[in-house]
Amino acid sequence: MSLLRTWFTIALWKRVLGALALGLIFALVWPSATPAVAFMGDLFVRAIRMLVAPIVLITIASGITALADPKRLGGLGAKTIGLFAFTTAVAVSVGMLVAALVRPGVDAPLGTAVAHALGTPVTPYDQLIGIIPLNIVEALAKGDMLALIFVAILFGVGTVVAGEAGKPFAALLQSTSAVLLKIVGIVMEATPFGVFALIAGAVAANGAAVFVHVGWLALAVVLGSLIQILVVHSLLLKFAARLPVLPFFRGIVDALVVAFSTASSSATLPVAMRVAESNLGVGRPVFSTVLPLGASIGKDGTAMYVGLLSMFALQAFGTPLTPGVYGLVLLTGALAAFGTAPVPSASLFMLAAVLSAVGIPPEQTALVVGFVLPFDRLLDMTRTVPSASANLTVATTVARWEGELDEEIYRSRRDD
Repeated sequence: MSLLRTWFTIALWKRVLGALALGLIFALVWPSATPAVAFMGDLFVRAIRMLVAPIVLITIASGITALADPKRLGGLGAKTIGLFAFTTAVAVSVGMLVAALVRPGVDAPLGTAVAHALGTPVTPYDQLIGIIPLNIVEALAKGDMLALIFVAILFGVGTVVAGEAGKPFAALLQSTSAVLLKIVGIVMEATPFGVFALIAGAVAANGAAVFVHVGWLALAVVLGSLIQILVVHSLLLKFAARLPVLPFFRGIVDALVVAFSTASSSATLPVAMRVAESNLGVGRPVFSTVLPLGASIGKDGTAMYVGLLSMFALQAFGTPLTPGVYGLVLLTGALAAFGTAPVPSASLFMLAAVLSAVGIPPEQTALVVGFVLPFDRLLDMTRTVPSASANLTVATTVARWEGELDEEIYRSRRDD
């Protein structure tokens, strides 16, 4: 029992980072044994994914009912979307800038790659129509984020408009939201074991020399992610939210580690909501509205990677890089990032939309995807981290603007 008590007295982020390091060592020393521990990672991811759909539906609806004033909801939504659009556009620019400096695509051996079929892209019309589900239960079962957000907004607004008659339902939503977040806290205690298994499996599957063939691209992804987090997000917190930066990064370590381990913004959502409330002091009306929306459109890592990989492809194919080409990559990259599903490697398949705008045919795009795809898991894990950081940055900034940030909780973070 004393050992168990000692385990729980250690800060969760320290347990998680320790598990990450042990997973890396385990994979390098005994890679053949990683399948024996894979079940822990699978169970952890399934537990998190189990919570995503109900959390999106319930917490957005409860967040809207907590705001009560429809005018205030409109202002919060406009600020949220505006900030996400800004960070996404900056992220594409960061990816393009890093690619211009590192030049990872020059002399890349794309001729040795096996082309990977991209499939039929979803049209903008289908994306728009799909926002309204034919069946709410089906949308829940599939985890269709945009459809769930639409339904949740309808439930929340309808509850507010109903007035007195809607108050019992609003109380039910608030209660259910609180219960779901407590369940997230319980699941989070399994994070060290899940991270250990996920990291061990990823490293063992790719080998210690995973980035030999895409070393420059991997370096560019790491640099782009660090710039987006440590420069762009820090400046946003410092000057837009007027908050100290260190407490923020100390408070979101758990979410960043889960983002890295799962390579999924959607799977990170329950953890992000927990740290937003417990570590950052973000009010429930804000984090329950902003973070689920961010899981769908807040894709800084994807945006950075789309800009970077587009430049990588253009460099590899020797395409002249004119101001017009840069402008098209920036515009189409930002739009493509907004429409990317919050699942692993989804950004690779948005590449065709960007490259086709600058004249690269699908056959050549398939070569790029085929070249990168075998190594993409760890690249994807890396670029999911700035997406998670962006979502929490925007939530914190909006909470500060809306007077929904408990600064005592925010500033109380210590390096414990």
